[in-house]
Amino acid sequence: DDTDRAFFAVFDGHGGVDAANYSATHLHVNVGLHEEIVKNPAEALKCSFQKTDEMFLFKAKREKLRSGTTGVSALIVGNKLHIAWLGDSQVMLVQQGKAVTLMEPHKPERE
Repeated sequence: DDTDRAFFAVFDGHGGVDAANYSATHLHVNVGLHEEIVKNPAEALKCSFQKTDEMFLFKAKREKLRSGTTGVSALIVGNKLHIAWLGDSQVMLVQQGKAVTLMEPHKPERE
């Protein structure tokens, strides 16, 4: 279609780099191929995070890998910004020199 899109993501591996590297290799592909990417980008992000997690868990079990990762992503669709994150990774938007709160950070004491 004629809509410009851009995807950015950062992963912070825990207990090794395997999960972070796997996510960096596969998440954007899962997002791009998701059937809702055009109509519902937020749903595409959510489902793609879940699918990437399930794919890595299958690989980790098979190969006896024991790492994990947090992640944060930004999908720009036209003039709209969609943010998705997992774990305690955070994203900050600065607009005209002022921080704009986009998310409530994950903290152990939060339900």
